[in-house]
Amino acid sequence: MGRKKKNKLHKKKRGGTYNKKKLKNAILSTLYENPGKTVNYRQISGSLSIKDPETRKLINVALQELADDGYVDQISRGKFKPKARTGKVTGIIEMQPQGFAYVISDELEQPAVISSRNLNHAMEGDKVRIHVYARRKKHDLEGEVTEILERAKTIFVGTVQTTKNFAFLIPSGKVGFDIFIPKEKLNGAKDGQKAIAEIKDWPQNARSPFGEIIEVLGDTGDNDAEMHAILAEFELPHKFPQNVDKAAEKIPLEIPKEEIKKRRDMRKTTTFTIDPADAKDFDDALSLKKLDNGNWEVGVHIADVTHYVRPNTIIENEAQDRATSVYLVDRVVPMLPERLSNGVCSLRPNEDKLCFSAVFEITKDAKVKKQWFGKTVIHSDRRFTYEEAQEIIETGEGDFSEEMLKLNELAIKLRDERFDTGSIAFERVEMKFEIDEKGKPISVSFKESKESNHLIEEFMLLANKKVAEFIGKVPEKKTPKTFVYRIHDKPDPDKLSSFNTFIKRFGHGIQLSTPRAISTSLNKLLTEVKGKSEQNVVETLAIRTMAKAAYSTRNIGHYGLSFDYYTHFTSPIRRYPDMMVHRLLEKYLDGARSVNEQKYEGLCKHSSDMEAKAANAERASIKYKQVEFMQDHIGKTYPGTISGVTDWGIYVELENKIEGMIPIAQMDDDFYIFDEKNYALVGRHSRKSFQLGEKINVRVWRTNLERKQLDFRLAEQDKE
Repeated sequence: MGRKKKNKLHKKKRGGTYNKKKLKNAILSTLYENPGKTVNYRQISGSLSIKDPETRKLINVALQELADDGYVDQISRGKFKPKARTGKVTGIIEMQPQGFAYVISDELEQPAVISSRNLNHAMEGDKVRIHVYARRKKHDLEGEVTEILERAKTIFVGTVQTTKNFAFLIPSGKVGFDIFIPKEKLNGAKDGQKAIAEIKDWPQNARSPFGEIIEVLGDTGDNDAEMHAILAEFELPHKFPQNVDKAAEKIPLEIPKEEIKKRRDMRKTTTFTIDPADAKDFDDALSLKKLDNGNWEVGVHIADVTHYVRPNTIIENEAQDRATSVYLVDRVVPMLPERLSNGVCSLRPNEDKLCFSAVFEITKDAKVKKQWFGKTVIHSDRRFTYEEAQEIIETGEGDFSEEMLKLNELAIKLRDERFDTGSIAFERVEMKFEIDEKGKPISVSFKESKESNHLIEEFMLLANKKVAEFIGKVPEKKTPKTFVYRIHDKPDPDKLSSFNTFIKRFGHGIQLSTPRAISTSLNKLLTEVKGKSEQNVVETLAIRTMAKAAYSTRNIGHYGLSFDYYTHFTSPIRRYPDMMVHRLLEKYLDGARSVNEQKYEGLCKHSSDMEAKAANAERASIKYKQVEFMQDHIGKTYPGTISGVTDWGIYVELENKIEGMIPIAQMDDDFYIFDEKNYALVGRHSRKSFQLGEKINVRVWRTNLERKQLDFRLAEQDKE
């Protein structure tokens, strides 16, 4: 009898908890030790001593993503083989303010440092191949870019500087070069103006790339020019092409009678919207009706955008490219033309509107007894601002007070249950500027979430969760149909462990044994620090340990919410993934077959990328207004809290939440060394230390609007 040959991997003593990123890393190092072997997820589980079913399921997702990124080949369904190693590593460039870069790669356990001279013309976000040097003891991994595989961008925004015969564009943001512009390629741009340039060539020996001006935005300091420049910096549009606006204008506001006949008519049910005071795009409405059996019928009604925006039209293509609305300090750049976002689709009061609805029968204990998803027609009775709804909740008086109070009572129960099952209670305070007619910030205030915000949030979460479960939760051994999920990976175990070490100095600690223990103890910690001096630093660091949420067809659950299935269904006016979800849900309710996963995974990745760009643009606009606001406060002293420590300086947040930096070069009373482990700068001679979370007094030293930089000096050290 012949001996059966087993395809075994070397057993590694790993085990422990993994998030997706760590798991990809571990899988690659296992595969590289077994070159040429074809493996499946079971063999990987055995090799890494992974026994829990959740992480074993995650292995499949990690393998798919490694195949997408070109690290492994999929030989057949569920079977993978590592690509031959070349001694080179592939990764993404992350530029740092001082000119060097990190390369982030699944092949490396930590980022590799690339000095500016070894970047070889690589830029922020580029996909590159690097040669990693032999590692010196206790030193960072270092490397050199050997090839640029994919350019992240060739279009840059900045300020024009002209000389007699040529000009340069000085780019905004983290860019380590200026762009040389020949005189004849200026296209009317004048010295000091904001403009957009495209790189046309970067000769091997040239210090700067060569480019041409493709759009002049306006004068530096002009509010519109600056906001358009921020959008352009993150490759976001600031206006719609004319043909898209024209196509939108043709869409009628009136609803044909035959369309109403095809839908569930809910116009007689009490319905209202609750939104910010300045909102015009009302995505969602809530309805409430008491049922004969004592339960409540709650309708979550979402604008039926995909009824109006059809596949393969110019409005659809524009929405897909944009993927999200962008919210800057003083404006919204919508995903859909205004005719749709603020008109046809917006659930305005006293108008019949088409919706895609999730209707739930809910008990008085907020348990869902029945659910229904489908197309409806609604008629909103009232538009509330959050402030108006809050007043009704607090006083018990006002329009539809009975319905408002009942919905709030159910929302509180849903919220309590969510936190009981491991949802994490991150509450971030939102900064709001009061701005004059020229766009200049006059004052700063903060928006805090109250019960009226929580009321809307809970019913939106419920609809998103139930839609995702309806498609994704299938009997065992059955494959769910392709769908768009909102996923959130577990925190990085290493970051959590150093966070835990750091908070011990404040007398706090979290449990790290299981994902559930982490979330429960994290909630306890967030409650404990409320109102204490360390609150901000603990909350900020806790958020930094978290992964970023993203869109994917490969469901791994949502860790922060503690939901096994979650999607985005409730905001199709401002998010493209919600439009995809509406289309897929409609298809599957009609019994259609599963769609092509690869196509939708590509759209998910694009949507995640655009969401990140929009968030960065929003942050940049806030930073710009902060620096502009502080220009009138130069020389003044303020108390602050150290909010970040790096080897180039200390970041300090003032009581108005505005953050600036004390450059290390200005701390000239000693030679300060960065103690990464303890988040501190320590004086070599005096041993004086500046640590994250510490209170200090600072003087506003200088502002640089061009770079969105605010610099402080230590109040007691400022000799000027």
